[in-house]
Amino acid sequence: MSEVGVVGSEPETAAGGRGLLFRGRDVEELSDLIRVRFAPHRLSVLADRPLDGRFQCVREGTVALYELGYGSEVDVTPEAPLDFYNIHVPLAGDGAVTLNGKLLSSPLSVAGPDQKLGMRWSHDSVNRVLIIPRQSIDQAVAVRLGDLPHRPVDFVPVLDDRAEPVKAWLTAVAHFAEFAGSALAARSPLAVRHFEQLLVNGLLDAQPHVLSEAVAGRGCAALPSAVRRATAFCAEHAAEPISVADMAQAARVGVRSLREGFRMHLDTTPLAYLRGVRLDLARRDLLAAADGDAPRTVTDVALRWGFTHLGRFTGHYRKAYGETPSQTLRSSFGFG
Repeated sequence: MSEVGVVGSEPETAAGGRGLLFRGRDVEELSDLIRVRFAPHRLSVLADRPLDGRFQCVREGTVALYELGYGSEVDVTPEAPLDFYNIHVPLAGDGAVTLNGKLLSSPLSVAGPDQKLGMRWSHDSVNRVLIIPRQSIDQAVAVRLGDLPHRPVDFVPVLDDRAEPVKAWLTAVAHFAEFAGSALAARSPLAVRHFEQLLVNGLLDAQPHVLSEAVAGRGCAALPSAVRRATAFCAEHAAEPISVADMAQAARVGVRSLREGFRMHLDTTPLAYLRGVRLDLARRDLLAAADGDAPRTVTDVALRWGFTHLGRFTGHYRKAYGETPSQTLRSSFGFG
């Protein structure tokens, strides 16, 4: 196994940070380029096959998009938790991705701020890598909810390309890769920014995350501050036995005013909204179960999020997602 160091070749480096950034066998050169654009890391070549890397910059902007292959089996270990969102979209080959030390069921994945990423890629692997700043996700959430989230938005780490919204989002990524190098993109920075916003907002709507219920279908109209405070309280305390009175206290209004605010602006009741948040978190756990990131049974998941009556939990879940919790769990393990 050879770690970062000169293996020998003549790398090809593009000027101006666009196009082909690297082509060759110099491990240290490639590692330095990746370090500048992603994060400090340790790159180790694991096989006798020498590195034959190719690092392509598709677009560097609010959303950065790269294509990267190593030409040899490698292990990549960032030296610290991420401070941005890192999405891997495999184009060829195979790989294994770990998040906070746990192996994910697929390298098609999203990792975010404060999470620790690890990767091992086969010699023939090629990945699209999207880099989205935390600020972009936070601002997109703030546009919908009227306030910045108090902590990074944690996504379910594995993207299920069988799900139609995820499939459509991945198609948009492919179109962005094609569009970014076009003459129109060069002439229309505004069009590029609109495409970047499509990817950011599309990810928030396609991939389950801790605020999915709160942001779903929300446009630019900000909620009143009291309702925002109540919805934020629900997101932060969903695992606790909170009541409408607790929500009203957090919102700094009376219970009657809170109920009226939820009816007028969210077309629901505070308890129904809280149930929706908990259902979304339960679905996140069921989808993540194959990765070892959540309890392994439907009962465990239901109890974790305050559903003590399994039959009612199943009924609410089927109405919200069109399948039972057991079906989601079987699908996450690859049985359905």
